[in-house]
Amino acid sequence: MAKLKAAIIGCGGRGKEHAKGYAASEETELIAVVDPIAKAAQGLAQKHGAPNIYPSYAEMFAEHKPDIVSVCTWTGLHAEMVKDIAKAGVRAIHSEKPMAPTWGEAKSMHEACVEAGVQLTFCHQRRFGAQYVKARELAHSGAIGKILRIEGCCDNLFDWGTHWFDMFFFYNDQSPAEWVMGQIEIEGHKSVYGVEVEGSGLSYIQFANGVQGLMVTGGASGGGCDNRIVGTQGMIEVNVWKGPALRMMRTGLSGWEKQDLTDVVPPLGDTVLSVLDAIECLKSGARPTLSSHHALQATELIFATYESSRIGGRVTLPLGIEDSPLLARLSP
Repeated sequence: MAKLKAAIIGCGGRGKEHAKGYAASEETELIAVVDPIAKAAQGLAQKHGAPNIYPSYAEMFAEHKPDIVSVCTWTGLHAEMVKDIAKAGVRAIHSEKPMAPTWGEAKSMHEACVEAGVQLTFCHQRRFGAQYVKARELAHSGAIGKILRIEGCCDNLFDWGTHWFDMFFFYNDQSPAEWVMGQIEIEGHKSVYGVEVEGSGLSYIQFANGVQGLMVTGGASGGGCDNRIVGTQGMIEVNVWKGPALRMMRTGLSGWEKQDLTDVVPPLGDTVLSVLDAIECLKSGARPTLSSHHALQATELIFATYESSRIGGRVTLPLGIEDSPLLARLSP
């Protein structure tokens, strides 16, 4: 059987990680890399044996039709690029996160690929990380009783926050969110991958199954760990600051129990596993673990938090805006 043909657009750090994924697949060959910086493209092509180098994806598509394309560029380029790639007739796109600078652009990418029958995934690769997989298993085993609240703590809602919002759905068995109430401050705003993010923020989420979510962002967030799952009979903490990758405290037991992560997932790396999952689902027709359907859920929470701050009230989902309320507030 002929191998699937893969291409990578954007040959920086994330492009290099995607390339490792294609190299780990016996069913895929990397046929082209694309980057306007010749040195970056040449380095990636040489390391992984890609025979073709292009400064633009338009030039690449004029000569080749890959089956799967990784988009590893800055966030503001994603929407136009993903839609162009879908029109070019590829079968699958594996894009870096965050999805897009605005809610409307995020939806448009998803809708374009659904209409074209293209498998679209976004690299929320934490779903393949050992500590996150084990945390989910423990929470769903009843080890801490009924899940009450899921918490996340990070630098900002948009870049890192998209991972933790995605983890909320991952831990909570994809239960949909019903409403969001949040606040952000823009005085300490900064730019990440060309997109402005808040200085600090709070996001409170109500899920349909009764579980609640809390995200705290900014330099003074002080959460003590990256993720926390609170249950009726204990709690689980993921990536404890200056501590273990995973620990659990349960009612009736003394202190924290450090969790063994040996053999939880294959030792290939989260991004490599995400690429392999996209390839396998392209072959089987199954919905990928990192489907754009899931990515949209996480992305909606970002922009719903921004909107809640803009209107000063609770935002009922689905979100009915197209812009980014944060970017609108920052516009002169």
